[in-house]
Amino acid sequence: MSDIKVAWNRRVREMEAKMTVFVCCLFVWAFLQVSHQNPTNHWTLLPHILVVEVDGTEGQQPLSCLELPDELMRRDIKNGDIFWKKNGWEEEQRGNIYLLQLEESLGGGNYTCHSKDGSLLNYTVVLIQEVEANRRILTKSDKEGYLKCSAQNYNGEFHCSWTWHSSRVGKVAFINVQRVSDTQCSVDESGQHWTCSSGQSNFSCSVDDSGHRIVCLEEQHCPYAEESQQIHITVYLRTEHFLLEIYSKRFYLSEIVKPDKVSIGKVNTTMIEWSYPTSWSSPYSYFPLIFEIAQLRRRCKKCDNPCPDSKATKTWTVPSTNICQFEVKHKVKAVCVRAKDALCNSKWSEWSYIRLVPPRRVRLEHLFPL
Repeated sequence: MSDIKVAWNRRVREMEAKMTVFVCCLFVWAFLQVSHQNPTNHWTLLPHILVVEVDGTEGQQPLSCLELPDELMRRDIKNGDIFWKKNGWEEEQRGNIYLLQLEESLGGGNYTCHSKDGSLLNYTVVLIQEVEANRRILTKSDKEGYLKCSAQNYNGEFHCSWTWHSSRVGKVAFINVQRVSDTQCSVDESGQHWTCSSGQSNFSCSVDDSGHRIVCLEEQHCPYAEESQQIHITVYLRTEHFLLEIYSKRFYLSEIVKPDKVSIGKVNTTMIEWSYPTSWSSPYSYFPLIFEIAQLRRRCKKCDNPCPDSKATKTWTVPSTNICQFEVKHKVKAVCVRAKDALCNSKWSEWSYIRLVPPRRVRLEHLFPL
């Protein structure tokens, strides 16, 4: 009798295993049917992060909890016991395959699947990329420069920033920066530091505390060599509503280099002097700067900086010296100086200025009236 019972139990287990395989095959078939009936472009940004491209029409995107059917058997998990959560809230759907409903830009979120006892089996973060909207944004980005990039010198470090409306909340999801197309990028556990490398160049990038600015360094950059290839940087921004926006920019360092402000001082009543920014590349004979000088004859009592609207009255090129001197004209109230690379059509530095005439003294009778 015991032998019959053992054989019967073995037969039941075999039937359950076959049924599990059949159900898994059925779900795989359903997965393929849904994928065929509701075609969507999707790709993996990072492990467990799926990007689904939408065009505004309704559709479905299957998500798989456990990739292989035999993994259910190995873990002794029944298909019907798997339940799903979206952003921590339990969903009605059950089973190894979850059908994500896509409507316009909705559907993104953090999807987790759990076993019967509540244990986490797997998770997928779904980001929605609006193809048409992103195409319009990128067109505007290319025209107006959504990513603003600049470099202080030719040492291989540069930074890029962007501006989001104060009501928007989001963060950097991924960064790709390269000079050639075979670059591989990865992010550390903090999600704040990226490394991109190829056979020819290595980049490292970090997001600053504001979340709206990244700093990158090309570790193998040679400042004395001519740039043969542009830098191509792509920033993937993720909003709080699980939308993905992608922005790109191409440039040479010589196109975005912007010197820091020059240090300016007064020698005597008729002479001023300034020096190259300490952060600028050296030797200065190889990296010369050109200077613009504006002499202001009018007072600007309420101006913190009178230079932005000023017009340069003289331009100097100083190819090989650090200290530059200039004799100002009679009755000049302030002098503004700024610099740029003398050999490239790049950006001017911010203005530096010095006031030559001290503020008027208050007469004593105004302070102590009789």
